[in-house]
Amino acid sequence: MQVYKFGGTSVGRPERMHAVADLITRDSERKVVVLSALSGTTNSLVSIGESLAADRREEALEKINSLRLHYNQFIQQLLGTAEKRAEAEEVIHEHFEFLKITLKISFNEALSRDILAQGELMSTKLFTLLLQERNIEVQLLPALEFMRTNEDHEPDLEYISKHLQAKIDQFANCGLFITQGYICKNHKGEIDNLQRGGSDYTASLVGAAIRADEVQIWTDIDGMHNNDPRVVDKTYPIAELSFDEAAELAYFGAKILHPASIWPAQKYGIPVKLLNTMQPEAKGTVISTSTISADVKAVAAKDGITAIKVKSTRMLLAYGFLRRIFEIFEKYKTPIDMITTSEVAVSVTIDHDEFLDKIVAELSQFGQVEVDKGQTIICIVGNFVAEQKGIVSNIFDALKDTPIRMISYGGSRHNISLLTDSTNKEHALKVLNQHLFNL
Repeated sequence: MQVYKFGGTSVGRPERMHAVADLITRDSERKVVVLSALSGTTNSLVSIGESLAADRREEALEKINSLRLHYNQFIQQLLGTAEKRAEAEEVIHEHFEFLKITLKISFNEALSRDILAQGELMSTKLFTLLLQERNIEVQLLPALEFMRTNEDHEPDLEYISKHLQAKIDQFANCGLFITQGYICKNHKGEIDNLQRGGSDYTASLVGAAIRADEVQIWTDIDGMHNNDPRVVDKTYPIAELSFDEAAELAYFGAKILHPASIWPAQKYGIPVKLLNTMQPEAKGTVISTSTISADVKAVAAKDGITAIKVKSTRMLLAYGFLRRIFEIFEKYKTPIDMITTSEVAVSVTIDHDEFLDKIVAELSQFGQVEVDKGQTIICIVGNFVAEQKGIVSNIFDALKDTPIRMISYGGSRHNISLLTDSTNKEHALKVLNQHLFNL
């Protein structure tokens, strides 16, 4: 069985949704198809929630009515028969009535998550109606009935596997299943989600749960590129990546893939393909257990980084010092991206600064604390081996005119990370493209 995932741009217009229907029915392989909300819908739902949170209910109603108009027009262009249009209108009416009910009740975080779930619920129901209109046998599998997170807000893969497989087994003769990306329930039974980009995560989790033959992530880009095409003129799609290489790239800025979406497929060695709905014939990128060369594969950049340095002469020869430093970040549930140390100082980077002031206040008990915001991590990814010469010198030759704040090398055989001020990002990506890929 295969898992296909389509993002918002892939189903954002009626003609694109028709193209997706063509894609998934071009062979007889059994499939679970994971869909995001129509493009723009989640942003609209976030905006509605913000208006409700600020008690601007008339403003929220205007946004609800505007989104409803968009869906009314979408239905008319999507479906060709009066019968299916009527069913679609009934579906949309149900969900927008719920949104209007939110105008009359107290707003809270749980209600916000309920609002955000409406996009995926509507897109999957409309897509199922389209397939039924084409006389294609299909079964809608509600993600809220099998996708669950535990008390640590991590996916409960054992629960997901048990409940999803049981549902698929109920329809042994069906070859096509549709489900929602992004949304789930938490350990309390409340509607929740896997955060932005979570549909990729859903697809990988579904693939792991049913031990799929492969997971296909369909987007509007022909695979993962060797550099950021929004910044660098000459880039190309990477044919093959290992799971470790892809995970590094996703975490450090490659927007095509959700950072958490690698490990479920990697756990069971399930290949992941990154493909382009606009160019379905393109080969894209294959992510698997192997890699084709010991070389630099790609460069990525992660913005919004804050660097924190703690300097203290008391650190000299003091065991337990790093543990006490890290316990502060653990206390405030703030992950660390990079770390460098010397005899008298330790520097770390974070990309989540909600508790920055509290962290700095507690770190100050150990010594002088310096904070630099507006930083970018430049990540060079590949299959580096100890015997390979010249990679590091080539990188630093390219960046000889770029001030570097931190360097991380050796923690992973697949990653060299450099920290620089965000104003240097564009130049750094371009010169690395020239030196590492001769482009």
